Amino acid sequence: MTREDLDNLKLPDEPGVYFFRGNKREILYVGKAVSLSDRVRSYFAKDLAETRSPAIRQMVENAATLTYEQTDSVLEALILEANLIKQHQPPFNIASKDNKSFNYLVITKEEFPRVLPVRGRELFQKWDNKDIKKLFGPFPEGGSLKEALKIVRKIFPFRDSKCIPCGYVGNKNCKPCFNRQIGLCPGVCTGEMNKEEYALRVKHISDLFSGNFHGLKRDLAREMREKAKAEEFEKARDLRRQIEALEHVRDVSLIKSEGRISAGGGARVEAFDTAHTSGMETVAVMTVVNNGDAIKDAYRKFKIRSVTNDDIAALKEVLSRRLNHQEWPLPRVFVVDGGAAQLNAARRVLASAGVAIPLVGVVKNEAHKPERLIGDKKAIQAYERDILLANAEAHRFAIQWHRKRRQKALF
Repeated sequence: MTREDLDNLKLPDEPGVYFFRGNKREILYVGKAVSLSDRVRSYFAKDLAETRSPAIRQMVENAATLTYEQTDSVLEALILEANLIKQHQPPFNIASKDNKSFNYLVITKEEFPRVLPVRGRELFQKWDNKDIKKLFGPFPEGGSLKEALKIVRKIFPFRDSKCIPCGYVGNKNCKPCFNRQIGLCPGVCTGEMNKEEYALRVKHISDLFSGNFHGLKRDLAREMREKAKAEEFEKARDLRRQIEALEHVRDVSLIKSEGRISAGGGARVEAFDTAHTSGMETVAVMTVVNNGDAIKDAYRKFKIRSVTNDDIAALKEVLSRRLNHQEWPLPRVFVVDGGAAQLNAARRVLASAGVAIPLVGVVKNEAHKPERLIGDKKAIQAYERDILLANAEAHRFAIQWHRKRRQKALF
Protein backbone atom coordinates (compact mmCIF):
# COMPACT_ATOMS: atom_id res chain seq x y z
CA MET A 1 0.00 0.00 0.00
CA THR A 2 1.00 3.62 -0.52
CA ARG A 3 -0.03 6.96 0.95
CA GLU A 4 -2.05 7.54 -2.24
CA ASP A 5 -4.03 4.32 -1.61
CA LEU A 6 -4.75 5.50 1.91
CA ASP A 7 -6.09 8.85 0.69
CA ASN A 8 -8.84 7.00 -1.19
CA LEU A 9 -10.12 5.45 2.05
CA LYS A 10 -12.52 7.51 4.12
CA LEU A 11 -11.44 6.37 7.57
CA PRO A 12 -13.54 7.72 10.46
CA ASP A 13 -12.17 9.54 13.49
CA GLU A 14 -13.75 6.84 15.67
CA PRO A 15 -12.59 3.75 17.64
CA GLY A 16 -12.29 0.42 15.91
CA VAL A 17 -9.99 -2.24 14.49
CA TYR A 18 -8.19 -2.20 11.16
CA PHE A 19 -6.90 -4.99 8.93
CA PHE A 20 -3.89 -4.85 6.63
CA ARG A 21 -4.60 -7.46 3.93
CA GLY A 22 -2.47 -9.17 1.30
CA ASN A 23 -3.07 -9.76 -2.41
CA LYS A 24 -5.57 -12.55 -1.68
CA ARG A 25 -7.29 -10.44 1.00
CA GLU A 26 -5.70 -12.57 3.69
CA ILE A 27 -5.26 -10.74 6.99
CA LEU A 28 -1.63 -9.77 7.58
CA TYR A 29 -2.11 -7.65 10.68
CA VAL A 30 -4.90 -6.55 13.04
CA GLY A 31 -4.66 -3.38 15.09
CA LYS A 32 -6.91 -1.32 17.34
CA ALA A 33 -7.36 2.43 17.42
CA VAL A 34 -8.83 5.31 19.37
CA SER A 35 -9.14 7.06 16.00
CA LEU A 36 -9.02 4.82 12.93
CA SER A 37 -8.07 7.79 10.76
CA ASP A 38 -5.14 8.90 12.93
CA ARG A 39 -3.77 5.45 13.68
CA VAL A 40 -3.76 4.14 10.12
CA ARG A 41 -2.12 7.33 8.82
CA SER A 42 0.76 6.77 11.23
CA TYR A 43 1.87 3.78 9.13
CA PHE A 44 2.51 6.10 6.19
CA ALA A 45 4.49 8.80 8.00
CA LYS A 46 7.79 9.85 6.45
CA ASP A 47 9.72 8.65 9.49
CA LEU A 48 8.24 5.12 9.39
CA ALA A 49 11.72 3.60 9.09
CA GLU A 50 12.81 5.21 12.35
CA THR A 51 9.64 4.70 14.38
CA ARG A 52 8.48 1.18 13.47
CA SER A 53 10.03 -2.26 13.59
CA PRO A 54 11.37 -3.90 10.40
CA ALA A 55 8.47 -6.38 10.56
CA ILE A 56 5.86 -3.61 10.56
CA ARG A 57 7.61 -1.83 7.69
CA GLN A 58 7.59 -5.11 5.74
CA MET A 59 3.91 -5.60 6.53
CA VAL A 60 3.01 -2.18 5.09
CA GLU A 61 5.00 -2.96 1.94
CA ASN A 62 3.29 -6.36 1.55
CA ALA A 63 -0.23 -5.04 2.15
CA ALA A 64 -2.46 -4.68 -0.91
CA THR A 65 -5.44 -3.12 0.84
CA LEU A 66 -6.86 -2.11 4.19
CA THR A 67 -10.29 -2.62 5.75
CA TYR A 68 -11.69 -1.67 9.12
CA GLU A 69 -14.52 -2.30 11.56
CA GLN A 70 -15.78 0.62 13.61
CA THR A 71 -16.80 0.01 17.23
CA ASP A 72 -18.92 1.95 19.72
CA SER A 73 -16.08 2.28 22.23
CA VAL A 74 -12.37 1.80 22.75
CA LEU A 75 -13.12 -1.08 25.12
CA GLU A 76 -14.90 -2.93 22.33
CA ALA A 77 -11.97 -2.29 19.98
CA LEU A 78 -9.53 -3.74 22.53
CA ILE A 79 -11.58 -6.90 23.03
CA LEU A 80 -12.34 -7.32 19.33
CA GLU A 81 -8.64 -7.06 18.45
CA ALA A 82 -7.77 -9.88 20.87
CA ASN A 83 -10.54 -12.14 19.54
CA LEU A 84 -9.53 -11.50 15.92
CA ILE A 85 -5.86 -12.24 16.62
CA LYS A 86 -6.90 -15.51 18.25
CA GLN A 87 -9.23 -16.39 15.35
CA HIS A 88 -7.03 -15.46 12.38
CA GLN A 89 -3.47 -15.70 13.75
CA PRO A 90 -2.27 -12.83 11.49
CA PRO A 91 1.41 -13.45 10.67
CA PHE A 92 2.62 -9.94 11.52
CA ASN A 93 0.86 -9.99 14.89
CA ILE A 94 2.18 -13.40 15.82
CA ALA A 95 5.69 -12.79 14.45
CA SER A 96 6.19 -9.83 16.79
CA LYS A 97 5.66 -11.95 19.92
CA ASP A 98 5.57 -15.58 20.95
CA ASN A 99 2.62 -16.85 22.98
CA LYS A 100 4.53 -16.40 26.23
CA SER A 101 4.87 -12.67 25.64
CA PHE A 102 1.17 -11.98 25.25
CA ASN A 103 -1.29 -11.34 28.07
CA TYR A 104 -4.46 -13.30 28.79
CA LEU A 105 -7.60 -13.05 30.90
CA VAL A 106 -8.33 -16.13 33.01
CA ILE A 107 -11.63 -16.99 34.68
CA THR A 108 -10.90 -19.76 37.14
CA LYS A 109 -12.87 -23.00 37.53
CA GLU A 110 -14.07 -22.56 41.11
CA GLU A 111 -17.37 -22.29 42.97
CA PHE A 112 -16.83 -18.51 42.97
CA PRO A 113 -14.50 -17.97 39.99
CA ARG A 114 -11.76 -15.35 40.08
CA VAL A 115 -11.12 -13.01 37.14
CA LEU A 116 -7.39 -12.53 36.64
CA PRO A 117 -4.98 -11.02 34.09
CA VAL A 118 -2.13 -13.48 33.51
CA ARG A 119 1.10 -13.19 31.52
CA GLY A 120 1.53 -15.83 28.85
CA ARG A 121 4.79 -16.99 30.40
CA GLU A 122 3.08 -17.70 33.72
CA LEU A 123 -0.01 -19.15 32.04
CA PHE A 124 1.86 -21.79 30.04
CA GLN A 125 4.30 -22.70 32.80
CA LYS A 126 2.21 -22.67 35.97
CA TRP A 127 -1.46 -23.05 35.06
CA ASP A 128 -3.26 -26.33 34.46
CA ASN A 129 -6.20 -26.43 32.03
CA LYS A 130 -8.37 -28.10 34.66
CA ASP A 131 -8.14 -24.90 36.75
CA ILE A 132 -9.36 -22.64 33.93
CA LYS A 133 -13.06 -22.12 33.20
CA LYS A 134 -12.58 -19.46 30.48
CA LEU A 135 -9.52 -18.05 28.73
CA PHE A 136 -9.52 -14.84 26.68
CA GLY A 137 -6.74 -13.36 24.61
CA PRO A 138 -4.08 -12.91 23.48
CA PHE A 139 -3.97 -9.21 24.38
CA PRO A 140 -0.84 -7.62 22.88
CA GLU A 141 -0.50 -5.06 25.68
CA GLY A 142 -0.73 -5.96 29.36
CA GLY A 143 -1.29 -2.35 30.36
CA SER A 144 -4.33 -2.06 28.12
CA LEU A 145 -5.82 -5.28 29.53
CA LYS A 146 -5.42 -3.98 33.09
CA GLU A 147 -7.04 -0.67 32.16
CA ALA A 148 -9.92 -2.58 30.56
CA LEU A 149 -10.40 -4.66 33.71
CA LYS A 150 -10.58 -1.50 35.82
CA ILE A 151 -13.49 -0.32 33.70
CA VAL A 152 -15.22 -3.71 33.58
CA ARG A 153 -14.88 -4.17 37.33
CA LYS A 154 -16.68 -0.89 38.00
CA ILE A 155 -19.58 -2.15 35.88
CA PHE A 156 -19.48 -5.82 36.97
CA PRO A 157 -17.67 -6.16 40.35
CA PHE A 158 -15.95 -9.54 40.58
CA ARG A 159 -13.82 -11.64 42.87
CA ASP A 160 -10.02 -11.64 42.64
CA SER A 161 -7.39 -13.50 44.69
CA LYS A 162 -7.80 -11.20 47.70
CA CYS A 163 -11.49 -12.00 48.21
CA ILE A 164 -12.32 -15.21 50.07
CA PRO A 165 -15.97 -16.34 49.67
CA CYS A 166 -17.97 -16.66 52.86
CA GLY A 167 -19.09 -20.21 53.62
CA TYR A 168 -22.40 -19.04 55.00
CA VAL A 169 -24.70 -17.01 52.78
CA GLY A 170 -25.91 -13.94 54.64
CA ASN A 171 -23.62 -14.51 57.64
CA LYS A 172 -23.25 -11.07 59.23
CA ASN A 173 -20.05 -12.14 60.99
CA CYS A 174 -18.15 -12.36 57.70
CA LYS A 175 -15.75 -9.46 57.34
CA PRO A 176 -15.91 -7.64 53.96
CA CYS A 177 -12.70 -7.57 51.95
CA PHE A 178 -11.20 -4.22 50.98
CA ASN A 179 -12.54 -4.52 47.42
CA ARG A 180 -16.06 -5.02 48.82
CA GLN A 181 -15.66 -1.84 50.85
CA ILE A 182 -14.83 0.18 47.70
CA GLY A 183 -17.44 -1.52 45.51
CA LEU A 184 -15.16 -3.75 43.38
CA CYS A 185 -16.29 -7.06 44.91
CA PRO A 186 -20.00 -7.97 44.75
CA GLY A 187 -19.98 -9.35 48.30
CA VAL A 188 -19.13 -13.03 47.87
CA CYS A 189 -16.81 -12.51 50.86
CA THR A 190 -19.76 -11.56 53.06
CA GLY A 191 -22.40 -13.83 51.55
CA GLU A 192 -24.32 -10.94 49.96
CA MET A 193 -24.13 -12.64 46.54
CA ASN A 194 -24.78 -16.37 46.35
CA LYS A 195 -23.28 -18.90 43.95
CA GLU A 196 -26.10 -18.71 41.39
CA GLU A 197 -26.09 -14.91 41.29
CA TYR A 198 -22.31 -14.83 40.98
CA ALA A 199 -22.40 -17.42 38.16
CA LEU A 200 -24.63 -15.03 36.21
CA ARG A 201 -22.16 -12.20 36.91
CA VAL A 202 -19.32 -14.32 35.51
CA LYS A 203 -21.43 -15.09 32.42
CA HIS A 204 -21.85 -11.36 31.83
CA ILE A 205 -18.11 -10.83 32.03
CA SER A 206 -17.52 -13.79 29.70
CA ASP A 207 -20.00 -12.39 27.17
CA LEU A 208 -18.23 -9.05 27.33
CA PHE A 209 -14.77 -10.48 26.65
CA SER A 210 -16.17 -12.75 23.95
CA GLY A 211 -17.11 -9.57 22.10
CA ASN A 212 -20.85 -10.16 22.47
CA PHE A 213 -21.64 -6.57 23.50
CA HIS A 214 -25.06 -6.36 21.89
CA GLY A 215 -26.17 -9.75 23.21
CA LEU A 216 -24.99 -8.80 26.68
CA LYS A 217 -27.02 -5.57 26.61
CA ARG A 218 -30.11 -7.51 25.49
CA ASP A 219 -29.68 -10.04 28.33
CA LEU A 220 -29.23 -7.27 30.89
CA ALA A 221 -32.36 -5.49 29.61
CA ARG A 222 -34.37 -8.73 29.86
CA GLU A 223 -33.10 -9.36 33.40
CA MET A 224 -33.96 -5.76 34.35
CA ARG A 225 -37.56 -6.20 33.16
CA GLU A 226 -37.85 -9.47 35.10
CA LYS A 227 -36.58 -7.88 38.32
CA ALA A 228 -38.91 -4.91 37.92
CA LYS A 229 -41.87 -7.24 37.33
CA ALA A 230 -40.93 -9.15 40.49
CA GLU A 231 -40.74 -5.79 42.31
CA GLU A 232 -37.02 -6.23 43.01
CA PHE A 233 -36.46 -2.60 42.21
CA GLU A 234 -32.99 -2.21 43.69
CA LYS A 235 -31.64 -5.04 41.52
CA ALA A 236 -33.47 -3.59 38.50
CA ARG A 237 -31.75 -0.24 39.13
CA ASP A 238 -28.35 -1.97 39.29
CA LEU A 239 -29.02 -3.64 35.95
CA ARG A 240 -30.06 -0.33 34.37
CA ARG A 241 -26.83 1.23 35.64
CA GLN A 242 -24.81 -1.57 34.03
CA ILE A 243 -26.58 -1.11 30.68
CA GLU A 244 -25.99 2.64 30.73
CA ALA A 245 -22.34 2.17 31.71
CA LEU A 246 -21.77 -0.19 28.76
CA GLU A 247 -23.35 2.34 26.41
CA HIS A 248 -21.06 5.15 27.56
CA VAL A 249 -17.62 3.56 27.72
CA ARG A 250 -15.23 6.15 26.28
CA ASP A 251 -11.73 5.66 27.66
CA VAL A 252 -8.84 6.39 25.31
CA SER A 253 -6.30 5.42 27.96
CA LEU A 254 -7.03 1.81 27.01
CA ILE A 255 -4.92 2.20 23.90
CA LYS A 256 -1.27 3.06 24.33
CA SER A 257 0.98 4.54 21.68
CA GLU A 258 1.83 2.22 18.80
CA GLY A 259 3.70 4.79 16.77
CA ARG A 260 3.93 8.41 15.78
CA ILE A 261 0.19 8.99 15.77
CA SER A 262 -1.10 8.40 19.24
CA ALA A 263 -3.33 9.58 21.99
CA GLY A 264 -0.52 9.06 24.44
CA GLY A 265 -1.99 7.98 27.76
CA GLY A 266 -5.41 9.60 27.97
CA ALA A 267 -6.32 12.75 25.98
CA ARG A 268 -3.00 14.58 25.83
CA VAL A 269 -3.16 18.16 24.55
CA GLU A 270 0.02 20.13 23.75
CA ALA A 271 0.09 23.92 23.45
CA PHE A 272 2.85 26.19 22.13
CA ASP A 273 3.55 29.87 22.64
CA THR A 274 6.44 32.27 22.07
CA ALA A 275 7.65 35.38 23.91
CA HIS A 276 10.17 38.14 23.24
CA THR A 277 10.67 41.88 23.73
CA SER A 278 11.33 43.61 20.42
CA GLY A 279 13.10 40.48 19.26
CA MET A 280 15.28 40.17 22.36
CA GLU A 281 15.53 36.85 24.21
CA THR A 282 13.07 35.07 21.91
CA VAL A 283 11.84 31.89 23.57
CA ALA A 284 9.10 29.30 23.05
CA VAL A 285 7.47 26.77 25.33
CA MET A 286 5.37 23.61 25.18
CA THR A 287 2.80 22.80 27.85
CA VAL A 288 0.80 19.59 28.31
CA VAL A 289 -2.69 19.00 29.67
CA ASN A 290 -4.08 15.49 30.03
CA ASN A 291 -7.72 14.88 30.95
CA GLY A 292 -8.03 18.25 32.71
CA ASP A 293 -4.69 18.12 34.54
CA ALA A 294 -1.64 20.26 33.75
CA ILE A 295 1.29 17.82 33.45
CA LYS A 296 4.08 20.17 34.48
CA ASP A 297 6.79 17.52 34.33
CA ALA A 298 6.14 17.39 30.57
CA TYR A 299 6.52 21.14 29.99
CA ARG A 300 9.47 22.09 27.75
CA LYS A 301 11.45 25.27 27.02
CA PHE A 302 13.07 26.23 23.70
CA LYS A 303 15.54 29.05 23.02
CA ILE A 304 14.68 30.16 19.50
CA ARG A 305 17.75 30.05 17.26
CA SER A 306 16.58 30.89 13.75
CA VAL A 307 14.83 34.27 14.14
CA THR A 308 14.65 37.21 16.53
CA ASN A 309 11.40 39.04 15.78
CA ASP A 310 9.11 36.73 13.80
CA ASP A 311 6.43 34.88 15.80
CA ILE A 312 5.37 32.62 12.94
CA ALA A 313 8.92 31.55 12.10
CA ALA A 314 9.56 30.97 15.81
CA LEU A 315 6.45 28.77 15.99
CA LYS A 316 7.63 26.74 12.99
CA GLU A 317 11.03 26.22 14.64
CA VAL A 318 9.63 25.08 17.97
CA LEU A 319 7.18 22.66 16.33
CA SER A 320 9.92 21.18 14.15
CA ARG A 321 12.21 20.71 17.13
CA ARG A 322 9.39 19.18 19.17
CA LEU A 323 8.66 16.62 16.44
CA ASN A 324 12.30 15.55 16.44
CA HIS A 325 11.79 14.17 19.96
CA GLN A 326 10.43 10.73 19.11
CA GLU A 327 10.72 9.69 22.75
CA TRP A 328 7.89 12.10 23.67
CA PRO A 329 4.36 10.72 23.13
CA LEU A 330 2.39 12.58 20.51
CA PRO A 331 -0.79 14.32 21.65
CA ARG A 332 -4.40 14.07 20.65
CA VAL A 333 -4.39 17.78 19.74
CA PHE A 334 -1.76 20.44 18.96
CA VAL A 335 -2.68 23.97 20.09
CA VAL A 336 -1.06 27.18 18.81
CA ASP A 337 -1.55 30.74 20.00
CA GLY A 338 -2.87 32.86 17.15
CA GLY A 339 -5.11 32.93 14.12
CA ALA A 340 -5.11 31.55 10.59
CA ALA A 341 -1.50 32.49 9.85
CA GLN A 342 -0.16 30.57 12.84
CA LEU A 343 -2.51 27.66 12.17
CA ASN A 344 -1.42 27.38 8.53
CA ALA A 345 2.25 27.57 9.46
CA ALA A 346 1.83 24.79 12.00
CA ARG A 347 -0.15 22.73 9.50
CA ARG A 348 2.73 22.94 7.00
CA VAL A 349 5.24 21.76 9.64
CA LEU A 350 3.09 18.75 10.56
CA ALA A 351 2.44 17.88 6.92
CA SER A 352 6.15 17.92 6.08
CA ALA A 353 6.78 15.58 9.02
CA GLY A 354 3.98 13.22 7.92
CA VAL A 355 2.09 13.74 11.18
CA ALA A 356 -1.72 13.84 10.99
CA ILE A 357 -2.87 15.26 14.31
CA PRO A 358 -5.70 17.80 14.77
CA LEU A 359 -4.63 21.45 15.09
CA VAL A 360 -6.43 24.20 16.97
CA GLY A 361 -5.63 27.92 17.12
CA VAL A 362 -6.61 30.18 20.04
CA VAL A 363 -7.50 33.64 18.73
CA LYS A 364 -7.12 36.40 21.35
CA ASN A 365 -8.76 39.82 21.69
CA GLU A 366 -6.99 43.11 22.39
CA ALA A 367 -6.74 42.24 26.08
CA HIS A 368 -5.05 38.98 25.08
CA LYS A 369 -8.03 36.93 26.28
CA PRO A 370 -9.35 33.96 24.25
CA GLU A 371 -12.00 35.16 21.82
CA ARG A 372 -12.60 32.03 19.74
CA LEU A 373 -11.09 28.70 18.72
CA ILE A 374 -10.36 27.85 15.10
CA GLY A 375 -9.17 24.71 13.36
CA ASP A 376 -10.30 21.12 13.85
CA LYS A 377 -13.96 21.32 14.90
CA LYS A 378 -14.15 17.81 16.37
CA ALA A 379 -11.10 18.45 18.54
CA ILE A 380 -12.56 21.77 19.70
CA GLN A 381 -15.84 20.12 20.61
CA ALA A 382 -14.17 17.24 22.46
CA TYR A 383 -11.33 19.05 24.24
CA GLU A 384 -12.27 22.75 24.52
CA ARG A 385 -11.53 23.03 28.24
CA ASP A 386 -8.17 21.30 27.96
CA ILE A 387 -7.26 23.40 24.91
CA LEU A 388 -7.94 26.63 26.79
CA LEU A 389 -6.09 25.44 29.90
CA ALA A 390 -3.05 24.33 27.88
CA ASN A 391 -3.01 27.65 25.99
CA ALA A 392 -3.27 29.68 29.21
CA GLU A 393 -0.45 27.66 30.74
CA ALA A 394 1.70 28.14 27.63
CA HIS A 395 1.23 31.92 27.76
CA ARG A 396 2.05 32.05 31.48
CA PHE A 397 5.06 29.73 31.16
CA ALA A 398 6.48 31.56 28.13
CA ILE A 399 6.22 35.01 29.77
CA GLN A 400 7.69 33.69 33.02
CA TRP A 401 10.72 32.16 31.32
CA HIS A 402 11.24 35.15 29.03
CA ARG A 403 11.30 37.51 32.03
CA LYS A 404 13.86 35.35 33.81
CA ARG A 405 16.10 35.39 30.77
CA ARG A 406 15.81 39.17 30.41
CA GLN A 407 16.66 39.71 34.08
CA LYS A 408 19.63 37.41 33.78
CA ALA A 409 20.82 39.28 30.67
CA LEU A 410 20.56 42.64 32.48
CA PHE A 411 22.85 41.53 35.26
